[in-house]
Amino acid sequence: MDGDATLETAASLVGAVAAGDLTARGATREALDRVIRMDASLGAMVHVSAERALARARQLDEAPPAGPLHGVAIALKDNICRAGEPTTCASRMLTGWAPPYDATVVRRLEAAGAVLVGKTNMDEFGMGSSTETSAFGPTRNPWQLGCVPGGSSGGAAAAVATGMVQVAIGSDTGGSIRQPAALCGVVGLKPTYGRVSRYGLVAYGSSLDQMGPLARTVADAARVLEVVAGPDSRDATCMDEGPWTWAPRPIAGMRIGVLTRLVEGPGLQPEVAEALAKAMAWYEAAGCTLVPVAMPELAWAIPTYYLLATAEVSSNLSRFEGMRFGLRREADDLGGTLERTRSEGFGAEVKRRILLGTFALSAGHQEAYHGRARKVRQLLTEAHDRVFRDVDVLLSCTSPTTAFPLGSRLDDPLAMVLSDVATVGANLAGLPALSVPCGFDRKGLPIGMQLQGPRGGEAIILDAGHAYERAHPWWTARPPVAWDLQPLAGGTRA
Repeated sequence: MDGDATLETAASLVGAVAAGDLTARGATREALDRVIRMDASLGAMVHVSAERALARARQLDEAPPAGPLHGVAIALKDNICRAGEPTTCASRMLTGWAPPYDATVVRRLEAAGAVLVGKTNMDEFGMGSSTETSAFGPTRNPWQLGCVPGGSSGGAAAAVATGMVQVAIGSDTGGSIRQPAALCGVVGLKPTYGRVSRYGLVAYGSSLDQMGPLARTVADAARVLEVVAGPDSRDATCMDEGPWTWAPRPIAGMRIGVLTRLVEGPGLQPEVAEALAKAMAWYEAAGCTLVPVAMPELAWAIPTYYLLATAEVSSNLSRFEGMRFGLRREADDLGGTLERTRSEGFGAEVKRRILLGTFALSAGHQEAYHGRARKVRQLLTEAHDRVFRDVDVLLSCTSPTTAFPLGSRLDDPLAMVLSDVATVGANLAGLPALSVPCGFDRKGLPIGMQLQGPRGGEAIILDAGHAYERAHPWWTARPPVAWDLQPLAGGTRA
């Protein structure tokens, strides 16, 4: 029988397929039906590989269970390469380009039995916090269609929140998995830098980028991380460790550092602060010790991040010049062709970051800007190391506010940048961080709590998040509009 794939988690779906209550093909068809029904209004997907996904599901049904993700529908952010499928980074610059190879995470997901159904919308090249800079148009928050889903993995978060897929793979350079997870009410995990191979991820900031899962539950996120983590000869920055596994442990006695400036400080939406206060009270009642942590060095995190990240953008995006792949706009000479191609191919936010990074690396300015930012990054890393000698986990907001209205911050780059105030520190220090739903504001928009761990400390933040989630099953809530969406005026999406 095909059965009904309207199941809560990836784990339950795998169990249903193994028990014969559901087929992989039935689960895949249900996922694709949801995309057809919902995505014209949400704009979460930019490419759907329906025939390939159904063919893959048929293969799975004809063979013994392939692994821990057998039959699970998974979507990839549009900056992750899959052979033969468009990978545009939501940019006109890569129009028509399909990579000839699979990313390492793609190979590992498929080896574990996953069914990859398509690519999700994102801020162009990952540059943004709202999924509004996409060349395909914005993604809408499934809790309120007039609000952003966060970014840059906004399409991935919206797809998981609505049940289009059980899991999505995003990338996180300064919070791009965790912030949209918080704004859409799902779980988002950024692993330790080097835990997951970056081979096949279109680079934004190579020293900051990391891929990870967005899922409905902490256990599902851990299940996916077990599959995709591990060394890879194609990525020299990968940690040289064996397989990573997780089994939940009790949290009584855990020392939780509370980042005071990020749980009650200025700029924090009152409802976010209230939700975090309730979460902290629960942890204390569960036998954890709360330790206030000031960490003044975090005041430098945003400027440090935006200098280092944009410098790497300036270098990484220099390859997109219209000569080898993607968009090409001819002019009278080579210089004119390069100028026209890059002017028409890149959006305004990408151009802004390229220019800022180029300036930071230019002669006469490099040491004053990029060089100083590298030194501050080291200070931030050392500050985190010191804190984790005294605590096991750091707790904060994921985003200082809930989802904001579409268009409200497009003309205010500083306000958009401050969406990342709680998340960039983990990227600068290369640490693992988890966003877990922890309530809703008065408008019914989700709130996220961030749990950060020491380098290599995914297990302990998963323990803390899993324990809280079991006592507070916010993940069982459904976006009120998700099951009755009608196409917006103006047509549908491919």
